[in-house]
Amino acid sequence: MARAVLADLDAVLAIARLGSFRAAALDLGMSTTALSNAIGKLEQRLGIRLFNRTTRSVSLTDAGRTLVERVGPAMTDIHDAMQAARSLQEVPAGTLRINAFATAAREVMAPLILSFLRRYPQVHIDLVTEGRIVDIVAAGFDLGLRPADLVPADMIAVPLGLRRSNAVVASPEFLRVHGVPAVPADLHRFRCIRARLPNNALFRWRFEKDGEALQIDVQGAITLDESSLVRIAAQSGIGIGYVMEADVREDIAAGRLVRVLEDWTPDLAPLALYYPGRKNPPAAFTAFLQAARAFANP
Repeated sequence: MARAVLADLDAVLAIARLGSFRAAALDLGMSTTALSNAIGKLEQRLGIRLFNRTTRSVSLTDAGRTLVERVGPAMTDIHDAMQAARSLQEVPAGTLRINAFATAAREVMAPLILSFLRRYPQVHIDLVTEGRIVDIVAAGFDLGLRPADLVPADMIAVPLGLRRSNAVVASPEFLRVHGVPAVPADLHRFRCIRARLPNNALFRWRFEKDGEALQIDVQGAITLDESSLVRIAAQSGIGIGYVMEADVREDIAAGRLVRVLEDWTPDLAPLALYYPGRKNPPAAFTAFLQAARAFANP
């Protein structure tokens, strides 16, 4: 099979997966015009139209859907075979794509990811952070990083062993002036820093103690959608914030923030890397898993 045909079929699969010529072109590292021309030529050679295209949408035709369903598994086998050949290389190289929650990525960035890159400078890591849970296979990622209780059942998980919890924090001056909440219900009397979720809903602060679980709708002067901004606002005395403990650990140790209601924020599920079963994974993938296991069990 000619190399050009393989590239054209990869392009068809990318457009079908991403639902956009522009997104597929970015994923493939080519211009939208070049991609459109390649698909047009392929359609001419096959004598069929693969996509219904308008200025606003792209969808597979029946013929295109049939091609994708038949070609997709075959292309996976072809790429697996090519990766098997590459896996014989002695030095790990190439790109690893990882999808993660931003808070999870921050916890492993320095001790795992940056340490790995220093050891294997020929490897490139493409780390994408987002709040929503994605299908890492459909989205073209090699690995996912999520709390262990959110890992899909059909994935292979590598627990990382990190203790994790939420933390309710405020500046020392704010607590000196306004007092300290003793129980979650006290938060209704305090100015808090509200958080917005990726789906645009307001986050309800979650607490648990002695089997009692509750959620609190807090009020305050500001609503934010990123943990690092909550940290800044809390340090500035705007109100009480609710963040991942790992994101403010150094601030607590340095006295810039004070943790309250700690007995109401028990440990959360640990982080885990996860991936689908893979035959003959590339050397970079294998090396990263080895580094992750060493990180989890020093």
